[in-house]
Amino acid sequence: MTRPSEAETGDYIAKAGKAAWEVPGLPEDTPRREIRSVGIIGAGTMGGGIAMNFATAGIPVKIVETTQEALDRGLKVVRGNYQRSADKGRFPQDEVEARMDRFDGRLDIADLADCDLVIEAVFEDMELKRKIFTRLDEVMKQGAILATNTSALDIDEIAAMTKRPEDVIGLHFFSPANVMKLLEIVRAAHTADDVVATCMDLAAKINKIAVLVGVCPGFVGNRILFARQKQANKLVYQGVMPWDVDAALNDFGFKMGPFQMSDLAGLDIGWSKGANTDNPIRDALCEMDRRGQKTGAGFYDYDENRRPIPSDVTAGVVKDITGAEPTSMSRDEIIEICIYPMINEAVKILEENKAQRPSDIDVVWLNGYGWPADKGGPMFYGDIVGAQAVLDRMEKLGAEDPEFAPADTLRELARTGGKFTEIDKGGLKT
Repeated sequence: MTRPSEAETGDYIAKAGKAAWEVPGLPEDTPRREIRSVGIIGAGTMGGGIAMNFATAGIPVKIVETTQEALDRGLKVVRGNYQRSADKGRFPQDEVEARMDRFDGRLDIADLADCDLVIEAVFEDMELKRKIFTRLDEVMKQGAILATNTSALDIDEIAAMTKRPEDVIGLHFFSPANVMKLLEIVRAAHTADDVVATCMDLAAKINKIAVLVGVCPGFVGNRILFARQKQANKLVYQGVMPWDVDAALNDFGFKMGPFQMSDLAGLDIGWSKGANTDNPIRDALCEMDRRGQKTGAGFYDYDENRRPIPSDVTAGVVKDITGAEPTSMSRDEIIEICIYPMINEAVKILEENKAQRPSDIDVVWLNGYGWPADKGGPMFYGDIVGAQAVLDRMEKLGAEDPEFAPADTLRELARTGGKFTEIDKGGLKT
């Protein structure tokens, strides 16, 4: 394993960040649509956070909710966020009012009709999103950009609800949206060039790092995350405790491992009482009202300072559901089992032309998921450990589950001694 110097890693990250803004096949003289006002559908955590980006950049925002109570609650959270920033000296107190004055709360989607861009930020339910885009098609002015903040759903299916799929694009903000730098811009099958160009420019204006990706389940970031999560869950079914998995990934350099992340986000996302999902351990914890940090317990127990403590209750639940005796595994092996499938999935994304270049995948993971900077991103790290090491592990995992079979290009790299960061499959194709 040859580790690059800190300077070499930093140089790669800088070049990767610059390259992400370049869109091959998109002429520089592509006209831009003027964005003078933005509409946001949903004033919850995501919608409010997304709206703040535009208000902060001086762009007026109309924000729509279904009830006055929900609207007031959302705007109160936004004001609180701005106030905390002012209290910390990040901007003067009068700037709080200036930014809040750019918000216009509404209760009807039709009130967004004159906005130049509208972003749907409701929860991940395809039927709800289909209904919203059917309505947007009816009320929005011609030439408006219609965006969805979905983190994983099929944007082509959403766009098909309109008679103007060329105006539809994915703008996947990361939570908290007013803080996180990454913006996955998702080009759907019919998205027009000027919509892509406008959104890339707008990302820079609202101080985001944009990466253009294609439509597939989870896009680039979450698709790779799902691969890691599945392997982490499999380890638990083999008797490895959640905190041992997290500790290995913390050692690798992630501030939070998969189960720490789940507790922070809330175990009840996508769960309802009595539900039997494909994650029975999570279901059992939620039925016990162990729903994460917000209830003081999830995979971990939490003290008054929200410090995570390995839980005997969770250990019991794991044993009851899996039947597996608790087992220990080296941190190096846990890292390989969780990290190498991410590299393999990234290669498959490139094979399917859902990312422009390998370094874009690294930009996504560095800026959206806390990938440790000293390891440069999944593709860069793949070159550190070498394709053969990744292939050896993936052949074992693929034998257990065909979903994790090695990518053809991974086999090719191992055979030829090629580099992950130099994979070229022709870039993004929709």
